[in-house]
Amino acid sequence: MKPLAITATTLTTALGAGCAATLAALRAERTGLAPARFLDVDLPTWLGAVPGLDGAPLPAPWNEHDCRNNRLAWAGLQADGFLDAVAAARARWGPSRIAVLLGTSTAGLLETELGYRRRGPAGELPDDIRYETRQNTFSVGAFVARALDLHGPTFVVSTACSSSAKVYASAARMIAVGLVDAAVVGGVDSLCLTTLYGFNSLELLSPDACRPWDAHRRGLSIGEGAAFALLDRDPRHPPQAWLLGTGESNDGYHMSTPHPEGAGAIAAMRAALADAGLSTDDIDYVNLHGTATPSNDASEDRAVAAVLGTDVPCSSTKGATGHTLGAAGAVEASICVLALAHRFVPAGLNVTEPDAALALHYVRANRESRLRAVLSNSFGFGGTNASLVVGAAA
Repeated sequence: MKPLAITATTLTTALGAGCAATLAALRAERTGLAPARFLDVDLPTWLGAVPGLDGAPLPAPWNEHDCRNNRLAWAGLQADGFLDAVAAARARWGPSRIAVLLGTSTAGLLETELGYRRRGPAGELPDDIRYETRQNTFSVGAFVARALDLHGPTFVVSTACSSSAKVYASAARMIAVGLVDAAVVGGVDSLCLTTLYGFNSLELLSPDACRPWDAHRRGLSIGEGAAFALLDRDPRHPPQAWLLGTGESNDGYHMSTPHPEGAGAIAAMRAALADAGLSTDDIDYVNLHGTATPSNDASEDRAVAAVLGTDVPCSSTKGATGHTLGAAGAVEASICVLALAHRFVPAGLNVTEPDAALALHYVRANRESRLRAVLSNSFGFGGTNASLVVGAAA
């Protein structure tokens, strides 16, 4: 593919609101995870929650969209001058020539979960439940497009944890064939009861802060986050980074367990490298999917080793942010942009004893490095895999 300019990025997670807060936390090797304190959830686990959402309703014009997920989206949009960057692109290209392509897994499901607690005597939901504008998977796309006053193609991808990486690929294709001139891509996923109790029922929640690549890792820590990027086919100013290639696959091995040899992951990484026109030697860092479940880390370790060997520096930043599910791809793409711009490999946190059975060069402390091209992996339930190659601005 022709390199595509990433002209603006932003992210809001448990590490803080915006790129500066995120960078400061990453530099300090500080986690945003903490023991679970969310509603009346009674689970022995840690969460990466974004503070302040409960007391931050959406502005009045968008009240019909008000839910935790859209509040998180709005918090994310307000950081890093992203609204101004989109306004400038809208003035240049026109509101119908900019797409809005987002990923999520549960969208505003929490609204309906809480609504069921307030059912009437006949089991009816309260009148204030708005499925279309608050819970529906598309609701976050509709809200973001409305908030940004954009009228181009808008859709939401929900392929579990690869959702917001896949929209980068979709945007690149749409721009390449001339459907649009620019695209707002990203992902938003917020805490909800189905996610927490669902992963607990699968015995995948860690009782402490998740520890990717640790010998005694016991599962993932759920986080929430919003991340956005503006892709532009013809930037007027130097971009923050370049989207160099994308790769997607679906191995269909199992509903929730990855292929043990990482067959689909291998295919996605090789496709991304081919799309970028790069060799394996060109990749300076891999941001791993790295969920800290025993099977996921082992599978990805084999897959990355098969494609890139075992010398390239790798880490999972989920030890800092938690697993933000449908937002993970976009969150970690934005972290990769920070790593490229500030020339460092971010640490994989919380490892106390590296797993001797895993072969990759896992980085446990920040390392200064002039990165040129990095690979970011996002692998979802059902074997939906996506890999992105992001390059330095200069």
